[in-house]
Amino acid sequence: MGADPLIPADPDRPVDPPPSGEDAPADVSGRGPVRERAEQVRDRTRERAEQVRDKTRERTEQLRERTEPIRDKTREQTERVRMTVYRLFGIDRSGPPPPQTLPGQPLNVWTLPNAVGMIRLALIPVFLVLALSSDGGTDALPAVLFAFIAGTDYLDGFLARATGQYSRFGALLDPVTDRSLVMAGGVVCWSFELLPRWALAILVARELYVLYNGRKAVRLGLGMQVNWWGRIAVVPTMGSLFLALVGLNALAEVLLYVGVTLSLMAAARYTVQGRRALRERREGTTT
Repeated sequence: MGADPLIPADPDRPVDPPPSGEDAPADVSGRGPVRERAEQVRDRTRERAEQVRDKTRERTEQLRERTEPIRDKTREQTERVRMTVYRLFGIDRSGPPPPQTLPGQPLNVWTLPNAVGMIRLALIPVFLVLALSSDGGTDALPAVLFAFIAGTDYLDGFLARATGQYSRFGALLDPVTDRSLVMAGGVVCWSFELLPRWALAILVARELYVLYNGRKAVRLGLGMQVNWWGRIAVVPTMGSLFLALVGLNALAEVLLYVGVTLSLMAAARYTVQGRRALRERREGTTT
């Protein structure tokens, strides 16, 4: 009939393996080479992308290495300028005191800041004479002179920081002048009853106590640093005395109470500091 008869498959007959190599039929669709080229393009694109990322990362690292020292130097210079300004105006008092002001250093009397300090000290007796010889203790000239002496307390410190003319004599002169001025203002206000006498008595006693112990610390060679309670107490204390000298007694009385409180806290801190320094000195000598 022209057609092969259907022959049933023999289950015992081995199955021929699929043709391979040259005997394999060709991929007439052409998809195999196209897929290979696509994979090659994708691999090359991935490699190029990785190379670009590596070069970008390398350039970023190089740029960071170049700019880091510049940034650090700029930050250091900015911090130095800021700290210099803060120290110049007395805002930053951190760190150890200048070595020229430590015990055992030469006095170095003849400096510009010391000249200002000696003028301030010399004007205190003039203030006392003018104020005590007035009718009610509230004349303008003694009040202006008191304000000048109190205000120039900042000037000698500013000059010392600006010129670098620190000295042991200046470190000793400045607190003596400040306490002498407070006691002089207290004497005038006591004489004319411009402020409560009991508060003035406490204030003057505190100044004498700190002055005596300060001289004792100097004699023993103990370095005593001004604490912040003492620095803060200067403004209300001097302000109360000045306001009393110009007749503003109510406000002066309020400031006096604030100044006395802060001054007593500062004196307590000085006492603790002095005892600790003395104890450390004794323990050092025994060991």
